[in-house]
Amino acid sequence: MALAIHFHDQIQQPHAASLRDEVLAGFAASPKQVSPKFFYDRRGSELFEQICQQPEYYLTRTEEQILADAANDIREIAGPRTDLIELGSGASRKVRLLLERLRPVSYLGIDISEDFLRTSTQRLAADYPWLDVHAACADFCDGLELPDDFEIHHPLMFFPGSSIGNFTPGQARQLLGHLHEILPPGGGLLIGVDLVKDKTVLEAAYNDRAHVTAAFNLNLLQRIRNELDCDIDPSRFVHRAFFNEGESRIEMHLISRESQEVRLEGRHFHFEPGESLHTENSYKYTLDSFAALANSAGFACRSQWTDARELFSVHYLQRQP
Repeated sequence: MALAIHFHDQIQQPHAASLRDEVLAGFAASPKQVSPKFFYDRRGSELFEQICQQPEYYLTRTEEQILADAANDIREIAGPRTDLIELGSGASRKVRLLLERLRPVSYLGIDISEDFLRTSTQRLAADYPWLDVHAACADFCDGLELPDDFEIHHPLMFFPGSSIGNFTPGQARQLLGHLHEILPPGGGLLIGVDLVKDKTVLEAAYNDRAHVTAAFNLNLLQRIRNELDCDIDPSRFVHRAFFNEGESRIEMHLISRESQEVRLEGRHFHFEPGESLHTENSYKYTLDSFAALANSAGFACRSQWTDARELFSVHYLQRQP
């Protein structure tokens, strides 16, 4: 019985140089930007778990209900003795809705936050002693490699949370194409996708009344200050999130409250009053538009599930030859 996790450290892991290089490039860009993958240090991961509990943030609870209702259908499509691979595993809450129904042979959690990953997968190993639990800290945004010593025979990838929405449609197609290369013919990808809906519902989800999302966004600046040679002051920025209807995406920004100079790794960057540091996009799809995107990357949509209000969707994609 698996009472401890198998932590794979031979694949390339995220490191401070990546943060340094990307933040320097992002601050020098016009408009300024930082990738949302850097939200997830330990504090950021903890704040995101708090976001998921906010009443305005429908995404998590809606996806969980869809997964609970569809678990038997997913098991029928996936078949027996799967190797379950979770991308962006976080606290590994949603995968628990699948483990008892699917009874996979093995589980591999992949996440960019190593401390959070170790904690969550250790809990899984303790709670499911029959499960062979593996973990790998990796940034799959730049191309995913599976550990050499993780044997897969019948893989099912699980990519929850509508994290695919953080990529532009072109980037999303590229990522799906890469997953297509990794999976064998017939391999499955179970993916959560947020849907286009009323603007007020969308904007409320990213501007919760408890200001947890604002703290999450501002924590990115605190991480930059903590981990790099940087004097940026998060209190001199304010959170802003809105729905860009033309691009069908939520945008998150950090807005400079005043004119200021920021020192970063020996360089100086000027922020005008009201200038934006763009931190995240979250694209929203229709059922048909996402199925078409997946098909363009070599996947066939075996099934789609939504909630009664069609706020969110889960898609079972199958790799085509």
